[in-house]
Amino acid sequence: MRKLLVIVSLLLLVILSVSFTAVIIPAGNLRKIYSQPASAWPKPFVDDGVEWKELGILPASPAEAKRDSLREIIELGKILFFDPRLSSSGKISCASCHQPELNWTDRKERSVGHEGAITKRNAPTIQNSWFYHRLFWDGRSRNLQDQAFAPIVSESEMNSDMPDVMRKLRNISGYRELFKKAFGSEEIDPDRMTEAIAVFEKTIVSGKSRFDQFLEGDKKALSNSEIRGLHLFRTRARCINCHYGPLFSDNSFHNSGFSNNDAGYYKVTHKDEDSAKFKTPSLRDVTKTGPWMHDGGMKDLPQIISRYSIARFPGGADSLLKPSGLSAREQKDLLNFLHAISAEPLPFKKPVLPR
Repeated sequence: MRKLLVIVSLLLLVILSVSFTAVIIPAGNLRKIYSQPASAWPKPFVDDGVEWKELGILPASPAEAKRDSLREIIELGKILFFDPRLSSSGKISCASCHQPELNWTDRKERSVGHEGAITKRNAPTIQNSWFYHRLFWDGRSRNLQDQAFAPIVSESEMNSDMPDVMRKLRNISGYRELFKKAFGSEEIDPDRMTEAIAVFEKTIVSGKSRFDQFLEGDKKALSNSEIRGLHLFRTRARCINCHYGPLFSDNSFHNSGFSNNDAGYYKVTHKDEDSAKFKTPSLRDVTKTGPWMHDGGMKDLPQIISRYSIARFPGGADSLLKPSGLSAREQKDLLNFLHAISAEPLPFKKPVLPR
């Protein structure tokens, strides 16, 4: 019996030792590990069935390669995006909720629409929106052109009737000229208008973060704490189960336990298993795009990290959500890494509206 107890004790010590060394790796060693090509990084902690992709350098928008040929359409879309005449009141534009100086958000819990109406959900950034398979928090739009149409005719947002919008634009000589340059004729219709807005939106991308600089070879771009946070993000914090790839999103939908009685993706699919699911947002620029969650209900990023670290998730929450048990220091390291993948918005010159 004594021999058996000794063996069991030794096994426990080995297990604890392996677990401990897997978590507590000196920052200098981590820096060496993560200074290698990503193919040599430690295997991440992902659940079976998760088709993850490694974190990486910010990719260019597909529109970038076509920028020269799309120049006139992009310019038209840019002007339309900033024109409040698309709204019935003449006071609200797409840019009212997506402001370039605020990383293309409005930094509000929920946006203010027509005659002070408060929208149902938080306005997410449009940076890198070309990436998503479906748009809006609940995925109700399949592409950016369809997404551009919806706020214009929404009663709580811009509150316009599309025929009225067309009459306004057709009565502005400057727009007739812009549509001719973009599409070859002065014809102004909803499809051309929303196509131009969508093409413009595809050009809105994040700035290069310090994490990108690190991956490009500047091994001093990240602090020791941020490198520890990178390691935690990929391992014990389990963030990479849903936030993977260069844009830190699986491009899917999950029930995160923050639904607040919003049916989410269910309204699109009408499948019970999609109840309270919402689009996985990209974590690029996350420290600059709060308040967070689909309803803007979380205003403190450390609080979100703490909740995912120690909370018990309600019934119905995604099975990928498992408390990670991060210590206070580890939570701080993870937060610091989120700062490292966040960048200031790129310089942007607002357009002059046609008369």
